[in-house]
Amino acid sequence: MPLEPPTTAPSKNWDTTATPAPTVAPPPTNPAPDTPPKRKRGWLGWLIAALIIAALAWAKVQYFPSSTAGKEGGKGSGKGGPGGAGGPGAKVPVQVYVVAATRLSDQVASTGSVLADESVTIQSEIAGKITSLNIREGQPVRKGQLLFTINAADVQAQLQKQEYNLKLYQDQERRQRALLEKEYISRQEYEQSNNALLTAQADLRALRVTLSKAYVRAPFDGVLGLRNTSVGAYVSPGTAITTLSRVKPVKIDFNVPSRFAQSVRVGDVVLVTDEATTKQIKAKVYAVNPQIDPVSRTLPVRAIYPNKNLELRPGGFVKVNLELGETATALQIPTEAVVPVASGYTVYTVRKGKAAVQPVNIGVRSDKVIQITKGLAVGDTVIRTGILQVKPGDRVSIQK
Repeated sequence: MPLEPPTTAPSKNWDTTATPAPTVAPPPTNPAPDTPPKRKRGWLGWLIAALIIAALAWAKVQYFPSSTAGKEGGKGSGKGGPGGAGGPGAKVPVQVYVVAATRLSDQVASTGSVLADESVTIQSEIAGKITSLNIREGQPVRKGQLLFTINAADVQAQLQKQEYNLKLYQDQERRQRALLEKEYISRQEYEQSNNALLTAQADLRALRVTLSKAYVRAPFDGVLGLRNTSVGAYVSPGTAITTLSRVKPVKIDFNVPSRFAQSVRVGDVVLVTDEATTKQIKAKVYAVNPQIDPVSRTLPVRAIYPNKNLELRPGGFVKVNLELGETATALQIPTEAVVPVASGYTVYTVRKGKAAVQPVNIGVRSDKVIQITKGLAVGDTVIRTGILQVKPGDRVSIQK
């Protein structure tokens, strides 16, 4: 029986237009090795480390020398030796000032304000319409001069009515007195009539006072300010109409520190400098406040100046120098030599070549010198420069 040849399955054809043909899966990647490869340190890293170590060694030698190096450095020549610069026995270079007696004019510098000798705001005491206004702004006026009037027609009518009533009460009182003398009426009836007369007289005086308030006059000689209203305006009591000031003379108010309170006297001369014109004038103290201001610890003082040529204007700012006298034995040192501390003031003096701290009390001071009232004597040597580098007990080298 003949054998049939084996049949092979035909190869499958894919329609790539509908479904893409399968692709062969990529082979698996090689997994990471168990141990990373060893890195080799480069020559650059070793060079950087060597430079850092060298820099640290140089800084140690330069800024932190060992104590043994100073001992081995020779007498007076080694860098850290007893006589070398920067060693424990080094001298601090300073400049000094030798205290001597000098002439001093005791002056107290202060600031002050200029005030008018008299100043008032002109107001109306009654309500009403202004019927006349005789205010010339900035012009002088005399005491009693009429400034403006208020409409007081109703007050005048009441006054006229009260005058008629007063005449009636006077006639009644006169008839009642005649009847009392003849004992036709009792004493009580006459007293009632007399009381009505007295009441009418009091009412008449009150109306006359009210009428006088409608005519406002200048209370003193002075200069008028700018007016704030016009004729026909209705004003109420207290409405400011203008100002009146007396500027010849003027007052100067200033304060002095409490430590000079016992030195200020009435009649002392003050040198006043006007800030606007820098002109200097002399005023005289005429009043001293009996109490020291508890807030500022200063004593209020007031001076007066004639101001005949109107050198000063009220409200201005001035600088004041109060002369308290003159002394020929004052001790003054440079301002930079005084060191403020919590307990007061101190200076550094030179004693046997070393710096020492000396507490002092100060007096009059300026921008260059300060008076020392306690703590120093003539001939003392005071350090004026290098104070920040000096400590008590340091040896100092005096520089010219």
